[in-house]
Amino acid sequence: MPLVLTEEQEMLRESAHGFLETKAPVSALRKLRDAKDPDGFSRDLWKEMAEMGWAGILVSEEHGGADFGFVGAGVLAEEMGRTLTASPFLSTSILAATAFKKIGSDAQKQENLPKIAGGEALYALAVDETRKHGPAKIAMQAEKHGNGFKLSGDKTFVADGHVADKIIVAARSAGSAGETDGLTLFLVDAKAKGVSVERTAMIDSRNAARITFDGVEATGDDVLGEVDGGYMALEGVLNAGRAGLSAEMSGAAQQAFAMTVTYLKERKQFGTEIGTFQALQHRAAHLYSEIELVKSAVLKALQELDENYGMAGPICSLAKAKAGEVAKLASQEAVQMHGGIGMTDEYDVGFYMKRIRVAQEMFGDGSFHADRLAQMRGY
Repeated sequence: MPLVLTEEQEMLRESAHGFLETKAPVSALRKLRDAKDPDGFSRDLWKEMAEMGWAGILVSEEHGGADFGFVGAGVLAEEMGRTLTASPFLSTSILAATAFKKIGSDAQKQENLPKIAGGEALYALAVDETRKHGPAKIAMQAEKHGNGFKLSGDKTFVADGHVADKIIVAARSAGSAGETDGLTLFLVDAKAKGVSVERTAMIDSRNAARITFDGVEATGDDVLGEVDGGYMALEGVLNAGRAGLSAEMSGAAQQAFAMTVTYLKERKQFGTEIGTFQALQHRAAHLYSEIELVKSAVLKALQELDENYGMAGPICSLAKAKAGEVAKLASQEAVQMHGGIGMTDEYDVGFYMKRIRVAQEMFGDGSFHADRLAQMRGY
């Protein structure tokens, strides 16, 4: 498939670009940060996004969504990356929508997908338990209890976990930490007895959560997919999240680069624009080439999720690793080429660096995905 957007996808991009430039500029993130907003995003803005069909971008029309596919979701994520838009789009509209759409029962789809599409409920995916991403390392226990389970354990770095109405949690119903067999996905009410949520304010001015499950009861109807066979289902959902984060980082990198080029053309030193200095031109040209590579890798990952969902793992890992590496470079170059003022709060480039570093770690950094690709190839 050609690495270009269709006419409809281009129209979606243009619409999203105009809306976010007006409704969610970086100054909006500044206001959220300065106000120490406990949600970390504007609920009014999220309601508008839902009305535009963004919340249900992956939800089928049957359940009230736009059904625009992963490429469409990536287009929105990329534009959100340009303006550092804070929203539950990743956790609810990509991760949760993918989980219900791909592995949910008919009843679970009917119950949850319309709520996602309408912006009526927020969801979070609780996977990691240590400082580094590792789905196979899950140790949280799901002990059989009567006709159901009791969930006990801790989760960390749960994006939007502090505002979620429902939590999709991965727990070990068999085996031991390090094994891929024996994992099960559960849908848990965030206000269920035994669930304790601690908000974590992160460096990118957004929020995540540490969540403790203390004997939380889950019935068979709360299971997403197969008991003991949830690892591959979880990987599929994570791949969608990785592609979405890659698109967001691509957008952030493009905007950081654009801001830097503008600054190079305006800032004068020794009576001439610093953009005429050959050393800075070389660095800018190298960064431009890297960003173009990332755009292609991200679009390919999104297309693969649409066309061949079950086999999209390798390209999603490649896109996540490359996007993280290049977005980090873009933010560092932006700060450095802005000079000393790039380190101040007066300029926006520091906000891009902070968000990129968080997104780079979420669901696996470059080292994690290099190792994952090596294992897929039999090394």
